[in-house]
Amino acid sequence: MRNDLTIIGREITVFVLAALFLALMILPIYIDVAWMNDALHETSFTETTQEIMLAVIAALFFITAHRRPAQRGALTLVAGFYSCMLIRELDFVFDAIQHGSWIWFALAVTAGCLAVALRTPKKTLHALARLLQHRSWPVMASGFLVVLVFSRLFGIHALWQHLMLGDYNRVVKNMAEEGTELLGYGLCWLASVRYLWQTRPAAVTVSATQPAAARHTSSPVTSY
Repeated sequence: MRNDLTIIGREITVFVLAALFLALMILPIYIDVAWMNDALHETSFTETTQEIMLAVIAALFFITAHRRPAQRGALTLVAGFYSCMLIRELDFVFDAIQHGSWIWFALAVTAGCLAVALRTPKKTLHALARLLQHRSWPVMASGFLVVLVFSRLFGIHALWQHLMLGDYNRVVKNMAEEGTELLGYGLCWLASVRYLWQTRPAAVTVSATQPAAARHTSSPVTSY
């Protein structure tokens, strides 16, 4: 019973902290709209927050990949994916070199990460499978879907033009789209941090020392 109460208390704490974190995600939008006079552009607080979160996530996965040889290939692929998302968000920076040149930097990162992952294909596949079994994956996948699918569809011009008719205001559409993207990146950040924390070597060692009966009764999703 004590163990059950500990689990419930821990999950409630995680839920409250996640709620507070996501509530803070509205702050950059509020600053851009209320303080910066609807300054939702490529260097706005909202987009800068998105880029900072992507940079932090990518850095955490790259650092962890360096420290965990058995998971290096899989973690490098994840880090590379987030890095490519960051490069895409910073396309206006690469446009100073040549319009659309961000794609070449993204391809270079992809090639480098694939080269690392393919050095140990079996370990990479195993680590990727464990990631997909972890409880953090559904949250991370939800973040991806919000950013890559829902926000794109939610930001379709025709939808907002029909909604506002002759009073169409692009800033309103941008706020809705960028706010949705920020939510998606927030979910990715929460899931990434929790995954890397729960799979740290100390946590895995403690899990490995549990009684055999307890390990057999745990599902592969929650025991890792």
